[in-house]
Amino acid sequence: MQIGDILDRGAIAPRASAPNKRHVLALLADIAARNFGLDSGQVLEALSERELAGSTGVGYGVAAPHARLEGLTRMRGVFLRLEQPVEFGSVDDQPVDLIFALFAPPNASTEHLRALARVSRLLRQAELREQLRQARTADAIHALLVQERPSAAA
Repeated sequence: MQIGDILDRGAIAPRASAPNKRHVLALLADIAARNFGLDSGQVLEALSERELAGSTGVGYGVAAPHARLEGLTRMRGVFLRLEQPVEFGSVDDQPVDLIFALFAPPNASTEHLRALARVSRLLRQAELREQLRQARTADAIHALLVQERPSAAA
């Protein structure tokens, strides 16, 4: 599974604005609904339920919200770069400005976990995070996320 298999250019918002975590989740839900033919209310509910179990803020200004959704037949992703970071309850207590949301079909257990691990490894790379923060277009962000890199040690 490659990032390019789950992330379309149309599901990238390079200059998003949201005042708080709830609005970030709503924005992710709207983009997912529009791009994947889903109901935004159901997507928001699934993302919100997952966040209640524990924040998906993984540190370094990155969050990886995720949910299983009826209506999907394969893994899908949405990427946001916020113009102003928001509090997300991250493990390092830092606000978040890079969000890579993953959406899986209800029965995609191992695929879902592999995708989360891949996104996590990818966004642990400090140089890539900085490049994503400087990128100004969806095409530039997509190119950064899908390019092959040597495996980074965990």
